[in-house]
Formats: sequence, C-alpha cells, structure tokens
Amino acid sequence: MDAGLSSELLTQLSSFVGRADELVELTRLLHEVRLLTLTGPAGVGKSRLALEVAGQEARGRRSEVSVVRLGAVTGAEAVRRRVLDALGDEPDGGPAASAPDRLLVLDDCDHVLYTCGTLLTELLPGRPRLSVLATSREPLRLPGESVFSVTGLALSDPESVNSLSDSLRSDAVSLFMDRARAVAPDFRLSRDNAADVAEICARLDGLPLPIEMAARLIRVFPPAEIRSRLHDRLALLTNGWRLADDRHQSLRAALEWGYALLKPVEQALLRRLSVLPGGFGPDAATAVTADVPGAATALPELLVALESKSVITPLTGAGGGAARFRMLESTLCFGQERLVAEGEDTATYERLTAWLTTISLPLRNEAVVPVAALDRLAEERVNLAHAVRRLGAGSDERQLLLAGALAAVEGAQGRDAEVAGLVEHALAQTAPDSEYRAVALEATALARRGTESDEAALRIDRAVREERRRGRTALLGRLLLERGILRQGRDEHRASLDDLDESLEIGLRSQHDTLVALSLGALARHWLESGDPAGAERELGRALPVLRCGVAPQWLSAVLSTAGSLALEKGDLKRAEEYFTQALRCRAHQHEDAARALEGLALVATRGYRFDRGVRLLGVAERVRGGRPGESDWWRQRVQQARETALRALPVGRAESWLEAGRAMPWRQALCLALGEESAEPRARGAAHPLSRRERDVAALVVEGLTNRQIAARIHVSVRTVETHIRHIRTTLGLRSRAHIAAWAAQQQADGPQTPAPAPAPFASASAAVALRRLPDPREVLRGVGIGGGAARPELRGA
Repeated sequence: MDAGLSSELLTQLSSFVGRADELVELTRLLHEVRLLTLTGPAGVGKSRLALEVAGQEARGRRSEVSVVRLGAVTGAEAVRRRVLDALGDEPDGGPAASAPDRLLVLDDCDHVLYTCGTLLTELLPGRPRLSVLATSREPLRLPGESVFSVTGLALSDPESVNSLSDSLRSDAVSLFMDRARAVAPDFRLSRDNAADVAEICARLDGLPLPIEMAARLIRVFPPAEIRSRLHDRLALLTNGWRLADDRHQSLRAALEWGYALLKPVEQALLRRLSVLPGGFGPDAATAVTADVPGAATALPELLVALESKSVITPLTGAGGGAARFRMLESTLCFGQERLVAEGEDTATYERLTAWLTTISLPLRNEAVVPVAALDRLAEERVNLAHAVRRLGAGSDERQLLLAGALAAVEGAQGRDAEVAGLVEHALAQTAPDSEYRAVALEATALARRGTESDEAALRIDRAVREERRRGRTALLGRLLLERGILRQGRDEHRASLDDLDESLEIGLRSQHDTLVALSLGALARHWLESGDPAGAERELGRALPVLRCGVAPQWLSAVLSTAGSLALEKGDLKRAEEYFTQALRCRAHQHEDAARALEGLALVATRGYRFDRGVRLLGVAERVRGGRPGESDWWRQRVQQARETALRALPVGRAESWLEAGRAMPWRQALCLALGEESAEPRARGAAHPLSRRERDVAALVVEGLTNRQIAARIHVSVRTVETHIRHIRTTLGLRSRAHIAAWAAQQQADGPQTPAPAPAPFASASAAVALRRLPDPREVLRGVGIGGGAARPELRGA
C-alpha cells in the first residue's frame, strides 16, 4: 500500500532544487493553519514540494507524518478507508486523548475533491492536533482552508546581457543542469549553451516536470536542438520516470489528466483561449468564445473557475486596468492541439482576426492614432503577431492592417525593424488595391527611416499615392505629416513645406486638433532651420498646449526637441535643458528621437562649459544613431561644432576617454547620466572587489559543499563569524540563497585569476559594496562584479 506514514515515503531519490523561499513560507503557514492546500498547474511540483515540507516536519520531530496518495484512488469509501488506515484509526474509533501532533498529507485530491472535503469536515473538528497538507489543481474550498499557489521555478532574466552569469542564479536552470548531469555527467553550462538552456526553461514556464524531461534528452540532443523542437513539445517530452504514475509519464498525459476533470464548457473555453498566446482580457475572451453556448453571460464565472483550476493565471502589474490572464505555453500547445482535433480552429481564428481588425481600425480611420488605442494594441502585441503569421499563408487583406498595427506598436517602443519582414510579406501576399495597403506601406517606411532613408522615402511616397485615390482622408493627413518630417531630415525643404501645409489644411478642415498641432510643431522646426525663430516660436506656442494633453510619445518627443533647439538658439540653456530632458523621457530607448534629445543635452552642456558631460553624451548619441545621420544639415552642423569645441577644451587623452566611455555606456546608465539622476564616471581601474578576501574564501568553501561548521574549522573562526560572512555576501551581491553563492563563486573560479573586479561604473565614487547595494536589480550586481567566463559546475542542489 502506498499510503502511509513513514520516513521512507519522505525520502526522495533525486535532489530537491530551489524553492527555498517557498519552504520557509510553507513551514510558517503549516504552524498557523490546520488545512493548507498547494495548488498549481500540471507539472509544477506540488507533490514534491509537499513531501519536502512534510519531510522537514518529520526530521524535526515536530509532527508525526502520514502520506496518502490519492491519484489512483476512486470512490468515496476507498478514499475514506485509505485515510483512516494512514492515521491508524478504526472506522468507528477516535483518536487517543494523548495523541501527538499529526500532519496528514493528501496528495492529488483533484478528482476526489468533494469526498476529501466531506471527510476532512468530519475529521478536523474532532482532532485538534491534526493538520492537513493537500495538493490539488484547485482549492478544496473548505472553511479554514489556506491556499498556497505554487508557480514555476525562478527563470533567468530575459533581458540579461550576460546569459551565463544570470543562468547560474536561476532555479529552473539549476534543476535542468542537475537532471542533465544525471544522464550526461560531462555536460556543462557554458557561454555557448546558456542562452539555449535558459530559453528551454522559460518556454516550459519553469515547470519542473517538463524541465526534467527536457534535461534527460541531453543524452541525445544538444540544448539548441531541444529548444528548436519545443514547438512540438507534446510529442517530444514523453520520457517520464519509468515507475511514475501514468499522468507523469509524459507532458501530454499530465495535461490530459487535468483536462478530463474540467466541465465541457470549461474544456471549450480552454481550447478557444489557446489562440491567444499573448494573454487576454475579458473582451478578447468574449470574442473568441462567442460560439460557446452560455459563455457570454457566464464568462466572469467561467474565468474564475479556470483560474481556480490552474488553467489560466492572472497577470500582475496591469495597474488599474482591466483584468488580464494568460495560459502557460504548454497548456496553450495542448489547447491548440485539441482545438484542431475538434475541428474548431478555423472558426476560432476567424473570430480572433475579426476582433483584432476592429481594434486596429484607428490606424486606418484616424488622422492621429489615439494613445489609448495604441496602448490597447500594445497589450495585444503577441496576439497580433500570432494572427499575422497565421494569415500569412493566404491573401486575406486584413493581414495588412494587423501587420501595420503591430509595426505601429513596435515603432512606439523603438523596435521598428523587428516586424518589417511580416509587413513586407503581407504586402507581397495581398491584392494591390486593398484599402489597408497604405497602412502597411506607412509601416515599412517608418521602419526604414533610420537605416534606409531613400527606401523609406519611396515607401511613404507610394503610401501617399495609394491614399490620395480615396480622397483627402484623415489617413492622408497623417501620411503627409510623416512624409514632411522625413523630407525635413533629408533637407528637401520645399517639398517638406508643401506636405506640412497640406497636412495642416486637412487637420483644420476636419477639425482634428492633434493633427493640426503636430503639423504646426513640424512647421516650427522648418521655420527655425530656415532662420525664422519668431515663426518657430509662434507655431510652438499653438502646438505644445494641445500635444501635452495626450499624444503618442514619439510625436511629443519630436516637438519638444524642436522647442529645445529654439531655446538653444535664443541662448536660454536652462529652458533648453528642460525641453530636451522632457523629450528624452518620452523616448527613453535607443531611437532617433532619443538621439536628438541626447545631442541637445550635449549642446547645452558644452555651451555651459560642462565639456566632460557634453563629450560623454555625444558618445552615447553616436551609439544610439549607429552611424545613421537621420537629421538635417542645420542640426548636424551644430552638433559637430559642439563636438569640436568640447574636444579642444579638454586634454586629448581625457577627451577621447570620455567619448569612448559614452559610446560604451549601457543604456540604463546613459539615461541616468542624461537625466541627471546619477553620476556616470568612467570605470576606475583597480577598484576594490565588492567582497573582502575572507568573504571570498568563505564563498569558495561554499562551492565545495561544506557546512558552516566545516568552513569555520577550515579557516579557524567561529561558526557565528561564518554565518555573518555569508549573510554579508548575500546582502552585498543581492543573492537569495546559499546555492546562489555557490553559483557565483564557481563562476569566479572558472574565470581564473584576474585583477579584482571593478565596481559598476556609475558608482565609482562610492565604496563598491555600497554601490552594489544601491543597484535596483540583483542581476545588475552580478554583471557589475564581473561574472562571466568559462564553464563551471557548481553544486546547485536544494538550499
């Protein structure tokens, strides 16, 4: 019988990796409540975590532990008999008055929730020394129950510039490496495969079950190939433990187990919601489930039910907006497979396309797309890309609009080129007379404006010609405005003025205040560069009050930069700095508008005799522009003049050092420099290591797997001193656990002997330790202290 109590059931053959914080929190909860339920999706490790917590209780002799595995048990009487046998009671008997504290682990209650609820309602009131730890994909929903949601293991930072050092701190990667080394002892995490391993773990949502299955494939496939095959993960991940329950033999079996427990209407929702890989709100859910009987009126209750059953997960960080949810990627794959099997995919994707088309129509119908509409499209960015790729197999003209919407979203974030291929494909696949063609041509022009100015000009010309055939529409006004601004940067002054005048006329005729204001802002730049600062000031005075009330950041940034340029011409350095700073805040990423604002701040610094700051900002702007001019001769001449002035004012070696420091400066640091939020001194040579010599010795001994007492004996100090050193190491480096200290120290060893790692450049004036503690993100700490290098094999077993 596999129900029972003894320490044998609590002794696991494989190591327990990560979950240090969860273990601490669950131990605390277990001593505060009598019924604690671990919930979470298939494969998240609820059972293993529950057994680890129970094992700690048993080893600490705090409670007698009984474990009842219910996965293969059906029928109320069988469940009752199994539980009572585990507790050692006769069916009609009660507990002895002197009975010790008991912890009952009920594992896999999913399919017998009602039975478990009935039994616990009977047992708990009469057994004051009994506590229950249950695992299920949904709560038992009993009075006094405390629910703990188990999520995937911690992942690497997807934006990390040093994938190896960041991966060493990821519990998910640690688990992958532990299981991979069990089948391939020579396998190492290296710079070449760290990104692939991190991506595998991320694509598997940090879920231990599929991560373990993927790791065991290392005997056959390298990480890059496993990563490339994850699109077919349900067929790939079929190598569960030989003696595991049937539902743990493969990823598909684990998902099918939970799917079978859903009501038919919930199964229908799961299938349809799987077409939304970017997450969804109630409106998207309503659109794709419109054919499900009763779903429209009962949707809130259905979403609550799917969330409670760990099918969907609420997205955090949405602020005060509407609720938004997501499915784990493996659940999406399973749902899409079932959607196709049920023959529902064509109709569901049609509803998705129709809904995305509706919310994208402002690009076709509005002169200036409202910020709220762009924000709404930004929420659906991944869903837009998914729909465009699916439509790309045919000639549906809606792919032009959706690709244009996607490009508008990416352009607002400074990523114009990332979707250019999708837009080009849509243009090639669709009819040349589509009403959405001008939107797609506009998108390709904007994507090329920084890198291929001539091609961008040709595309925007084609867009204007296409739209002129439909009359003087709102869209034509926007296209003329964009072409006028593009021609300004190409020094085509007469043509630019004609476009801006016509754009202004369309805005006035249609009473579109924002289009009028943007046209005036662009005309202000024309007058300024033509030697008429009074005309520029007049137009800006009319434009800025309207644009400050709400317009897309890229539009406002350009006009603010013009206002800063005007203030510079008038010699008002303080006002110029204010305008350029505001413009940079609008476009706080690597983009032409950000480059103009950076150059403006460099000009302000140079004219204010702050040559060091000016040269650094010019270096940053050079990197942002990437060798692309992107501006008129009028502006380039002023930038060049400021550069020459600053370089003459500084000693040659110092000037080159500052310029190179600006070119190499990470964007976050450059932004702080430009906005005056932090100093940005060049990196000091020979800066102190963030850890003391003794602390580095302690970290190295942690790598060897020594306990605090063994470390104390090795270096001849007290155990309390070792504890203090470890606490300081974690605080200084921002590390979460002893395992992470081991990972960091192992990587330092792998890098070999070297000079002490410098403190991060922005904080050279402070002590290294204090500077590191000021960094907002622990991952930045590891980058700051120089993690990187060859392969290491830290022992990353449970903390």
